[in-house]
Amino acid sequence: MDRQSEAGIPDNVGNGAPGLPKPAGKGVRDEVTLQIDGMSCASCVGRIEKALGKLPGVSSEVNLALNSAHITFDRDQTSVGKLADTIRSAGYSVADESRSFDIDGMTCANCALRVEKALGKLSGVTEASVNFALERADIRILPGQVDDADVIAAVEKAGYHAVSRNHQADRQQDTGKAGFDKSLLWLGASIILTAPLVAQMIWMYLGVGFHLSPWVELALATPVQFVIGWRFYRGAWMALRNASANMDVLVALGTSAAYFLSLYNMLVVGHGGQVHLYFEASAAIITLILAGKIMEERAKRGASAAIRELMALRPRRARKLDTARGEIEVDIVELVIGDIVRVLPGERVPVDGRVSAGESELDESLITGETRPVARVSGDTVVGGAVNGTGRLDIEVTAIGEDTTLSRIIRLVEQAQTGKAPVQKLVDKVSGIFVPVVIVIALITFGGWLFFGASIETSIVAAVSVLVIACPCALGLATPTALVAGTGAAAKSGILIRNFDALEQAHNVDTVVFDKTGTLTEGTPTVRDIKPAEGTDEAELLRMVAAVQAASEHPLARAIVNAARKQEIKIPDITDFGSKTGAGVQAKVEDHKVVIGNEAMLADLGIGLPGSDLGRQIADYEGRGQTVILVAIDGKFAGFITLEDRIRPSAKQAIADLKARGINSIMLSGDGEDVASYVAVQLGLEEGRGRVRPQDKAREVEKLRKAGRHVAMVGDGINDAPALAAADVGIAMGGGTDVAMETAGITLMRSDPVLVAGAIDVSIATRRKIAQNLFWAFGYNVIGVPLAAFGILSPAIAGAAMALSSVSVVSNSLLLRRWKVRGEKS
Repeated sequence: MDRQSEAGIPDNVGNGAPGLPKPAGKGVRDEVTLQIDGMSCASCVGRIEKALGKLPGVSSEVNLALNSAHITFDRDQTSVGKLADTIRSAGYSVADESRSFDIDGMTCANCALRVEKALGKLSGVTEASVNFALERADIRILPGQVDDADVIAAVEKAGYHAVSRNHQADRQQDTGKAGFDKSLLWLGASIILTAPLVAQMIWMYLGVGFHLSPWVELALATPVQFVIGWRFYRGAWMALRNASANMDVLVALGTSAAYFLSLYNMLVVGHGGQVHLYFEASAAIITLILAGKIMEERAKRGASAAIRELMALRPRRARKLDTARGEIEVDIVELVIGDIVRVLPGERVPVDGRVSAGESELDESLITGETRPVARVSGDTVVGGAVNGTGRLDIEVTAIGEDTTLSRIIRLVEQAQTGKAPVQKLVDKVSGIFVPVVIVIALITFGGWLFFGASIETSIVAAVSVLVIACPCALGLATPTALVAGTGAAAKSGILIRNFDALEQAHNVDTVVFDKTGTLTEGTPTVRDIKPAEGTDEAELLRMVAAVQAASEHPLARAIVNAARKQEIKIPDITDFGSKTGAGVQAKVEDHKVVIGNEAMLADLGIGLPGSDLGRQIADYEGRGQTVILVAIDGKFAGFITLEDRIRPSAKQAIADLKARGINSIMLSGDGEDVASYVAVQLGLEEGRGRVRPQDKAREVEKLRKAGRHVAMVGDGINDAPALAAADVGIAMGGGTDVAMETAGITLMRSDPVLVAGAIDVSIATRRKIAQNLFWAFGYNVIGVPLAAFGILSPAIAGAAMALSSVSVVSNSLLLRRWKVRGEKS
């Protein structure tokens, strides 16, 4: 390696260096600086430059000292997102941040694709995803490269309106309601103007010889076409201006053709009522589609109701206890960790915290899915958003802002809802060419009817029917609405699904691996029996053991210490503490050497166990599911203590539920084989293995996967993190800790193993809805367009069918809102 490389100076600095910038191509040249993590030496510099150099029109200077890459690229040949992906593919990470925006004005999946494309062109945007169902854009940007104004300007240029979610959370609900009310007013006016036209058509079919004057028809249809229907013209113009096509183009073309054909017939071809006019068709199409859009919006809001309900749980004010001024009301953002807030009966808990005074029952149903109130006393933790019962609580703040449990839940649900299923990529491609293909079919229909001798009027009517029956909206809504409704329903039952990958894999699961402690058992062991050896006092044995265990955070150790404190035993200090992983601990207590552990540890230290009766006693206790720890003092056996971790009341039902679904259940535990076997028998598990260390659980999961099993791992999300990551689906139980949420694809917000089967059920239900929606959306267009082309459907009926197609898809997704964990009461 040369001196220049050793110093971290990029190889492409200097005359004649092979990495000199390439000559500018024909496209627009742009520059960007990316911050890169993971570089350790000059070879990393070369690796990144080599990877970037393979892209057309790209030259780069990578600086090891600054951990950055300054890149010049041809905007027509590549994008910032492609540059970032290339660096990531080379094994490094690019620093970026996420932003979210609400998008107004989208009418179909093509609109979402157009906004996505416009955002992707912004220099500094590494990734853009637009969800049509949620009317939301999520982007990842390079820090300092793009601000909100740039994003909003790009969206505006594409023909839509954007508002940063960071700045409009408070007014989101009011804005949505105002927009909804305005649409209802337009619809009401459209119905009033269209009703006489449609009534006339019905009268004619019934043989009533009354019809409106053509001039009256013109007066009624014109405001519907050009005032109420202006939204379609505007949307079509914006789409065409950006070299795209969407639903608005189809509606504008179809209704305009019907309107102007009627106007031509009225003014040129005939007079009076002697020629057929199609004003009722153009007006009815606009009215029906507007009604369909309103129903669709209402249904979409219903599908995403779960996230709004969660957001509504966040109080904005809190009662802070101030040492100088007493009880004062402050804004939530003014609170800091350590503050004390008071929560009166019936109020929502404003932040995550720990009860410092008082006792009450809290309703946490919208956070954890637990339908029954849970008791909270001094020292217990509480989550923001829970509703206080009849008691008054003083709570010490332990988390604020985005670090609260509720904020993390909202963030996870939003991440899952804005994701895209693999099939959605295919749908997006189809949507991208859908409108041009429909226009071509309409032209072929027009030409075909003329070729076979039909009149121009008949040919135009058939072509109009084709234009207005085709519906790209249903395709665009099929997947995201089901995903939104499914993840929202799961969240209300206490099941948080992080992303679509977890949802995709969960329905395939045929084997569930459970951790024991804290998963199938309550995770809070208690001391059952203290058996001192002859010549040793029970209280003295507990005192010595508690002294050594006080230095440990292990659940068994805490149980022993708690037992000593309940008996008001004073716990002495220790020295020379040492531990042997998986075997036990030892220390000096008041000049006595105390050893606590299993038989192997005592044997290693040359400490013998008295007689075979002791072995039978230990086996008997372990056979009943209790853990036995042996104690030796000053080299002599001093007795043993038994502890029991009670099985969760719902654990047996959870295993039975999985078995009923044809899913095998296995338990891996760090406890002894006898304890593991006892719990396995009690619960009806297929297999229960003991003495499995946390790091070995991941290996066991890998073995199962290699054997062809689809594995879900269920654990507490901390000790079991490696196994959670190794499984096809990681399911973390209880509490929603950071580690649980970040490691597992699914988090259960309450420690109830019954929710495991529920997570699998909601995965299956959501996938089924997606399949139904796509079948309907594709089937509708495949059947409807040919029927319209052959003249079987009139324009008005075609417009009604188009309006109802999207509503049908969203309504079908909305059925998922009723989903609940099997056996759970409403």
